[in-house]
Amino acid sequence: MRVKAQIMDEAAVKRALVRISHEIVEKNDGVGDIILAGIKRRGVPLSQLIADNIKKIEDKEIPLGILDISLYRDDLTPLNENPEVRNTEFPFDITGKKVILVDDVIYTGRTARAAIEALFECGRPDRIQFAVLIDRGHRELPIRADFVGKNVPTSRSEMIEVRVPEYDGETGVYLMDLT
Repeated sequence: MRVKAQIMDEAAVKRALVRISHEIVEKNDGVGDIILAGIKRRGVPLSQLIADNIKKIEDKEIPLGILDISLYRDDLTPLNENPEVRNTEFPFDITGKKVILVDDVIYTGRTARAAIEALFECGRPDRIQFAVLIDRGHRELPIRADFVGKNVPTSRSEMIEVRVPEYDGETGVYLMDLT
C-alpha cells in the first residue's frame, strides 16, 4: 500500500471539523440535548475536536461518549473472528437525546449500521445523526452522513487513510493505492 496523494493537511482537517461543528449547532437549533459519540478508533479524537469547537462556538460542554462497535460488525474476516471486547463508554443516559455518531470515513455504511446497533444497547435516543470527515462513496447499505467534511470519490482499489496524532503522530488525510 502506498500513498497516492494527500487529500487534506492538518489545516484543512481543522477547517472541515470547524464547519461540521457549526453545521451541527445550526441543524439542531443549538446544543441542548446533544451528545457526541466517537466510534473507536479515529472517530474518538475527531469527536473530541468537534466537542472543543462547539465549546468555542456555544460556550457549552457537550457530553462525549465512546462507542465500540467490534461486536456488532457483520463483515468479520478470519483475521478478526474473535473481536477484542473494548468498552463502550457512556457515563450518562442517552435516552431522549440527540446522539451524533462521529467517524473518520464512511464507505460501505456497515460501520454506521453497527454503531447504530451498538448505540441502542446504551439507550433509546430521540434522534441519531452521523458526522464523518470523509465520504468516499461505494455504499452497500442505504446510509448517509448528515455532516461531511469532504467527499472523495474513490475506486475500490483505493483506500482513504485518516491520520490523527493519537495513533499516527500527525493529522492529515491520504489517498492510498492498494495495488
